[in-house]
Amino acid sequence: MSRIDVPAGTIVRTWTGWVRPEDAEAYARYIEETGMAEYRSTPGNLGAYMVLTEEGERTRVSTVSFWTDLDVIRGFAGDDISRAVFYDEDDRYLVARETTVTHGRVV
Repeated sequence: MSRIDVPAGTIVRTWTGWVRPEDAEAYARYIEETGMAEYRSTPGNLGAYMVLTEEGERTRVSTVSFWTDLDVIRGFAGDDISRAVFYDEDDRYLVARETTVTHGRVV
């Protein structure tokens, strides 16, 4: 099993939304081109990943990103880093979503 090397103290930002199973792959491609690309191009981002989890009648979409500190997250998310960032076509795909994100630290 491979391991992602993330330094202790790195900030982990996570968000969750849900789509219809038939839309999961199209939404993943869309978010890869928008949100994930924006995460990765923000100075201070150390990586970003998306996880799809089948849950019967819907698919959970989780994004996990790694950041050097909270100030660089502001460069991506704005002053209120607890608010999720959404994109133009999200309403087309998402059937439910968290409007906030969580932040933690790698230990």
